[in-house]
Amino acid sequence: MSKIRLGFVGCGGITGAHLRGLKILRQQGYDNFEVSALCSRSHDNAARYVERGKGPPPLPPISPSPHDPLSIRDIYVRDFQDTDPKIYTDHQPMLEEGAVDALVLLSAVSAHYPVAMAALERGVHVFIEKPFTTTARAARRLIEKAEAKKLTLGVAENLRYYESTRSTGWAVQSGLLGKVQMVLSGGVGNIWSPDVIVAKTAWRHRKLEAGGGGSMDIGAHIFDRLRYQCGEIETVSALARAIEPVRYTRDEAGKVIEEVQCEVDDTFFALLEFASGAIGNLLFSWAGHGEHTGFEGGGAIYGSKGSLKGERVQLDGKEPVEVGALFRQQVGAAQLEKFFPRGIQDGFALELLEFISAIAQGRQPETSGIEGLKDIAPGLAILESSALGRPVKVAEVEECRVETWQHEINQHFGIQ
Repeated sequence: MSKIRLGFVGCGGITGAHLRGLKILRQQGYDNFEVSALCSRSHDNAARYVERGKGPPPLPPISPSPHDPLSIRDIYVRDFQDTDPKIYTDHQPMLEEGAVDALVLLSAVSAHYPVAMAALERGVHVFIEKPFTTTARAARRLIEKAEAKKLTLGVAENLRYYESTRSTGWAVQSGLLGKVQMVLSGGVGNIWSPDVIVAKTAWRHRKLEAGGGGSMDIGAHIFDRLRYQCGEIETVSALARAIEPVRYTRDEAGKVIEEVQCEVDDTFFALLEFASGAIGNLLFSWAGHGEHTGFEGGGAIYGSKGSLKGERVQLDGKEPVEVGALFRQQVGAAQLEKFFPRGIQDGFALELLEFISAIAQGRQPETSGIEGLKDIAPGLAILESSALGRPVKVAEVEECRVETWQHEINQHFGIQ
């Protein structure tokens, strides 16, 4: 194929970040792709991303943080290509017409499994926004289908591609810190605390639509990073709770304009055992009145030769240094080019480049479907451990031997 035709399914808050990623790729000379279709249940949601100054106005801001990918708004398909994508309000006609070679699936998590399965059945490659699926069983079925059809299946885990993740992974894997002993991560309270509907999307608080709360939504990011940096997690012991049973969206005057019953965790506390023998303490909460409480720099890794807190490496008997500077000095130009081809630093651009390259080369991307399963499995283990009142092996979740929390979801969607 001369150009890989991409179809976006789901045109909500994160769409702009992915389109900006494609624009960056085009600016750096990558031209083996085009966006041929935009699909959303709302015609306006899809049409607003076609061309600057035409169609509906951009969506209002979702996140109060300007650095949040959900804040990216002013980006359009025609910013980086000369042709208009076709607009669909249903993914089935798009697939039936053969309009795309690959899906970029950005819909609510409950749609990931059915839409991805329909695409794979049609011979279409699939790239799914995290979290990969609502259950481990759903993830395994997608992986099996992609393998049977010899198709590329990936998960959009943009944090994997950031320099901060790569440099910390290098620091651990190179032995700079010695043998990893302890890992600390997380905090209580953030921009959605104490009781705000996260990202103005009520489905994130419903079990059948999200699979879980912070354990899945943020957990997918946390566990992808921890797995990449410190290796696989073997056992999870956890408590997960909905501290705030009702969550709200309020207008600027403080008036409640939407509310949702919180069916999933807005808070979890977990003890982790890594395959390496290291132990970890992980906590997260979208609740919490008052000031944020968290680990310095977002977390810490302690090894037998020193520690890493945020971006700061403190080796025994030496002055602290910034891990990114060490990484750039010591990793070598060839490895830097592999991580950041043509100097690209944007995580969304890099994950999309990896997916597109994997299709062209007939392989799986670094953040493959298998990685997607392994990213959600520890989060599901948190929920299963809390439900069962015992430690849970991550392998029990990956292999679908423990599904107490997930059973209702699998039954509802008929996932065998």
